[in-house]
Amino acid sequence: MNFISVRKVIHISYFAKIMSEKHIEYWEKCLDIIKDNVNMQSYKTWFSPITPVKQEGKVLTIQVPSLFFYEWLEEHYVNLIRRTIKKVIGQGARLEYNIIVENSSDSGSQRTINMPGSQINTNEGMEVSMPLNISNSIKNPFIIPGLKKVKVDPQLNVNFIFDKYIEGECNRLARSAGLAVASKPGGTAFNPLFIYGGVGLGKTHLAQAIGNEIRNSFKNKVVLYVSAEQFTNQYVESVRNNIVNDFLNFYQLIDVLIVDDVQFLANKEKTQDIFFHIFNHLHQTEKQLILTSDTPPKDMKGLEERLLSRFKWGLSADIQKPDFETRVAILENKMHADGIELPREVVEYVAYHVNTSVRELEGALISMLAQASFNKKEININLAKEILKNFIKKTSKELTIEHIQRLVGDHLSITVEDIKSKTRKREIVQARQISMFFSKKLTNSSLCVIGKHFGGRDHSTVIHACQTVNDLKDTDVEYNNKLNEIQKIININLG
Repeated sequence: MNFISVRKVIHISYFAKIMSEKHIEYWEKCLDIIKDNVNMQSYKTWFSPITPVKQEGKVLTIQVPSLFFYEWLEEHYVNLIRRTIKKVIGQGARLEYNIIVENSSDSGSQRTINMPGSQINTNEGMEVSMPLNISNSIKNPFIIPGLKKVKVDPQLNVNFIFDKYIEGECNRLARSAGLAVASKPGGTAFNPLFIYGGVGLGKTHLAQAIGNEIRNSFKNKVVLYVSAEQFTNQYVESVRNNIVNDFLNFYQLIDVLIVDDVQFLANKEKTQDIFFHIFNHLHQTEKQLILTSDTPPKDMKGLEERLLSRFKWGLSADIQKPDFETRVAILENKMHADGIELPREVVEYVAYHVNTSVRELEGALISMLAQASFNKKEININLAKEILKNFIKKTSKELTIEHIQRLVGDHLSITVEDIKSKTRKREIVQARQISMFFSKKLTNSSLCVIGKHFGGRDHSTVIHACQTVNDLKDTDVEYNNKLNEIQKIININLG
C-alpha cells in the first residue's frame, strides 16, 4: 500500500468515525432543548434512560428500555419530540425507536424491536407552522407581504386544556376568569388577565388552556404564547438585525397574546419600552392579553410604573397551593386520563405527603409508574413510601383535619364523635373550636372544607371559632397554656 492510499484509508476512516457519532451529537442537542421544556423529575425519568443508536439521513433511531416507555413518550411528549427533532435535524426529520423487550421463551434474555415514531407534521399550528426566533439563516417570520393576517404557530401545548385543569378553592377565581376570557376574548373586563402564583401551581397550564379554548372556538383569531425570556431574545435579535419595526408590527397583529413569567422583563428597559407600546396597541384595539407572574403586580420589582399600572387594569387572580381534596382530585384526573388505576390508600398517601406544587405531585405519580414498570412491581403503599422518600424530604409534613381532631380530643378527653356532634356542652364546644383553630392554622383546607369535617357546619362557624380562640388566648392565661400544650403535641406528631 503506497503513501497516497494510506492517507485515503485514514481519511475515509476518520470521516466514517465522525458520521458514526453524528447521532450522539443530534440527540444531545435534542436533550438540551427538551430539558428546557419539562421539569427535572420528568426529564430524569423519561429522557435520561434513552440511548441514541444511529442516524441515517434524516432518520434518528433511539433505544428505550420498554414498550411501556415507548408508549408513554408517544402519548405524552410526542409534540415536544416532533418540534425538537425537526429543529435539530431539519425539515422531513423522523424518529424511530429501538425497544428492549423480554423474550417470552427465555425470561433471562432480551431482544429489541423497532417501532416508528409519529410523523413530523410540517403543517402544525394555525394553517402554517412558522418559527418565532429571528435569525440570519431563515426568512424573517414577522412580515409576510400581501397577507392581512399572520399565519403563526401559537406555541401552545395541546395537552393544556380546561378539562385537565382541576378546579379547587386554590384556583377557582383564576379558572373562572379564564373561562370567561376564552368565551369572549378582548370583550370582558378581564383585560389583561394577570395570573400569579408560586412555581409549579399551574399558571402556564391555565394560560395555555385559555389559548387552546380560544383557538377551538374562534378559528380566525391569531393566538400566540411566548415566555418573557423568548420575547426579550427576539427583541434583541431584531435590534441586531435592524428590523425592530417588523418585530413591532408582528406583535401588533396578534389577537390573543399570552406572555408567561413577565417578571423576567425586570430591569430590561428597552424591552419594557417595546412591550409597553405593544400592550397599548393591543388593549386599545380590544385584543386580549394574558400575563403570568410569580408575584402580583404590586410586589413586582424592576418594572416601570407605567407598565405596572397597566397590569392592574384588568383582573389579577392568584393561584395558591392546592388543599388535600384538590390534590387527590388532580391525581385521580391524571390517572383517568392515562388509563391507570391505583389503590385509594396510595393516592391519598401521595396527596398527603406531596403538597408543594401540582408539578411535583404529577412527578411523584410518574416516578411510581416508571419504577413499577421497569422493576415489574405492583404499585402498593410500600412502593409509594419507597419512591416518595426524596419528595417527602423536600416537603413539609402535613396534618389532616381528622388527625388534629384526634390529638385535641385525646388531650382534652373528648371523643372525635362528640367534637363533630351538635351538642353545645361547654367542654365539647371548646374542643371543637380549638380543633377548628388548628385546622385553619396548620392545613391547606378552606373554611368550607373545615366546616364539613365538623358535622357539616358552614364557614361562618369556623370563622367565629377562630376568633373566639384568638380572643381567649390573649385574655385567659390558663386557656393560653392549654393551647400551647396542644401545639407541642402537634409539633411532636409533625416531627
